[in-house]
Amino acid sequence: MIGIGTDLVELDRFRLALRRTPRIAERLFSEEERAYAARRRDPTERLAARFAAKEAVMKAMGVGLWKFPLRDVEVVRAPTGAPSVRLHGRAAAMAVERGVSEWRLTLTHTDRVASAIAVAL
Repeated sequence: MIGIGTDLVELDRFRLALRRTPRIAERLFSEEERAYAARRRDPTERLAARFAAKEAVMKAMGVGLWKFPLRDVEVVRAPTGAPSVRLHGRAAAMAVERGVSEWRLTLTHTDRVASAIAVAL
């Protein structure tokens, strides 16, 4: 194991940020992530969990916030529904530099918070 990261996002705060800055979703999330979240009446839970995953990945790699664009970390779903990490750009390069070849990711949420745990292997 190279690193482990976790993050927790308050849904009400995240919902407010999405309302105040509508373009933030485009800056933070891939088209596929936004489309997946948009299947729900309120996409906040799914977007917040993915935001938590992006920060958890940074922590697992041992880098600070904004060392690479958050869109460089994409949460994808297997046919079984299991989430996983797909890295792009600077995030992918930093993972290679650190010897990361695999990821484990888990997401969860309640009506108040969303959480993610990322493990870099």
